[in-house]
Amino acid sequence: MTSRTLPIDDRLYRYVLAHSVREHPELAALREATRDHPHAGMQIGPDQGQFMALLVRLLAAKRTIEIGTFTGYSALAVALALPDGGHLLACDISDEYTRVGRPFWRRAGVEHKIELVLAPARQTLDARLAAGEAGTYDFAFIDADKAGYDAYYERCLQLMRPGGVIAFDNTLWGGAVAAPAQDADTAALQALNDKLHGDERIDLSLLTVGDGLTLARKRLP
Repeated sequence: MTSRTLPIDDRLYRYVLAHSVREHPELAALREATRDHPHAGMQIGPDQGQFMALLVRLLAAKRTIEIGTFTGYSALAVALALPDGGHLLACDISDEYTRVGRPFWRRAGVEHKIELVLAPARQTLDARLAAGEAGTYDFAFIDADKAGYDAYYERCLQLMRPGGVIAFDNTLWGGAVAAPAQDADTAALQALNDKLHGDERIDLSLLTVGDGLTLARKRLP
C-alpha cells in the first residue's frame, strides 16, 4: 500500500513497458520512425497509447475525435482499438507531420477508419456541430496548442454523448503547473485544470500518466 504515486525512474518505466505494453508492429515501427524527428517529444509514449486504446474499448467507442495528430501514433493506437466501422476524426494543420504516419495506418489496415482533416481544429469542430453531430461521439483526445485547450474542450463536450470521455494530454506540463506560470502555455493549462476541477458537467481524474493525462467524463442527464 502507498498513499501517493510512486516516482518512476528509467528502470521502473522499462519494467512497466515490458509487463504491460502489447504494441502492434506498425505502432512500434511508427514510434521508431518518429524517434529522430526534431519534435519527437510531442509523441505520446507506448504505455499511454495502450491506456487510451483500453479506454476506447471500455467505452465500446465507435466515433472518436483527436485534436493534434502529429505523426499519427495516437491516432493509430485509437484506430486499432475501434471496431469495424469505427471512425476517428483526426484534426491537425500539418501535412508534413501527418504524412509520416499515413503509410503506417495503411499497413496496419486502419486507414479507412481515420478521417484526417487538415484545418484549424476549432473550424473543423464547429462544422461538425453545425452539421448536427452534437452528442454523437464517444471519446476525444486533445493534444494540440495549449492556449486552445479550453475552446477545444467546450466544443468536444458538446460533441460527446453523455458518458463519453475527453482526454487531455500534458496537463502536468513537466511539473510547471504546480508553480507560478512563467509562460502563456503554462498559464493556459493552469486555468484549464482549475476550470475542469470545478466543472459540474463532468466527472474528473487527473492521472500521472506521461506528462499528465486528465480524463473528463460527460455526466449523464
